[in-house]
Amino acid sequence: MSKYNDNMSTQNNMDGYERIEQYNEEKINSLSASYKDIIINLGEDVTREGLEKTPERVAKAMQYLTHGYDLNPTEILKSALFAEKHNHMVIVKDIELYSLCEHHMLPFFGKAHVAYIPNGHIVGLSKIPRIVDAFARRLQVQERLTDEIKNCINEGLKPLGVAVVIEAQHMCMQMRGIQKQNSLTTTSSFTGAFEKESTRQEFISLISNKLS
Repeated sequence: MSKYNDNMSTQNNMDGYERIEQYNEEKINSLSASYKDIIINLGEDVTREGLEKTPERVAKAMQYLTHGYDLNPTEILKSALFAEKHNHMVIVKDIELYSLCEHHMLPFFGKAHVAYIPNGHIVGLSKIPRIVDAFARRLQVQERLTDEIKNCINEGLKPLGVAVVIEAQHMCMQMRGIQKQNSLTTTSSFTGAFEKESTRQEFISLISNKLS
């Protein structure tokens, strides 16, 4: 379930999963008016059939794409902490990631790889992708996003160490500007035990290899 506020729409997928989206009607109206002006200033006829409802659709899309502002990643993390003596590396890799570059408001997307070494507590595995999504669904830069994920896990879980690597493609590089179609940006952030080269190399090796 994804929640934003007032106006609710429901979608049923083929697998029976019910997805509920709630939008803040006041924000949608304000954003729609702004996008209507943008379309007009681009030289288009906002009254033609194909564009008549576009301002509202874009407004709803943008509210969804930035709903991370309404989420508290620390609360997400702390909602599923469990006492556990396990003290070896825990990795969640290949987490799909979608965000918007704050410089051009164009998408960047890719995968996040997150690891931590427990120090008396573990976190429910599904919470790590949720934390990634909570920070990604905002206007972002990849470098800050990487650090925010690391800091949230480090401060909320107090593990022996945290490692985050993000690999992403940026549409601001592929659609405009330098227009390099196959470029990939990789960022990393480490703390605690992962600052030790041998531990960091173990993590890099595990996320790079496909385990059978």
